[in-house]
Amino acid sequence: MTVQQTLILLKPDAVERQLIGRILSRFEQKGLKIINLRLFRFTQELARQHYAEHVGKPFYSGLEEYIMSGLVVAAILEGPEAVAVVRRLIGPTNGIEAPPGTIRGDFSLSNQQNLIHASDSTVSAEREINIFFPTI
Repeated sequence: MTVQQTLILLKPDAVERQLIGRILSRFEQKGLKIINLRLFRFTQELARQHYAEHVGKPFYSGLEEYIMSGLVVAAILEGPEAVAVVRRLIGPTNGIEAPPGTIRGDFSLSNQQNLIHASDSTVSAEREINIFFPTI
């Protein structure tokens, strides 16, 4: 198995609902390591950099407004096949459709305010880690 690093973002709804510890513990219980952690607020520039592929799409302004609405936690997770493991743990984007036992299935009832972002590939993980942790 390949040891990988991946990025997660606990979005403003997760922070506001005080779910940071509960969500992070799910990854630790699975055996992933938290390599780095950061609490911050998105700027418009950072939102446009992170969501570059969505800029100009009809839903983008709402996405930008939401991600800038409160504090966010960024974390680098590391472990065997971390990208795929994290994606399985968080569940499908829409919390209503996400199965129980996944983070979104247990804590979310929304498609947009869905608590968490996770890199979808090793290429995305590398790009996103460099955005949020540029000195690593």
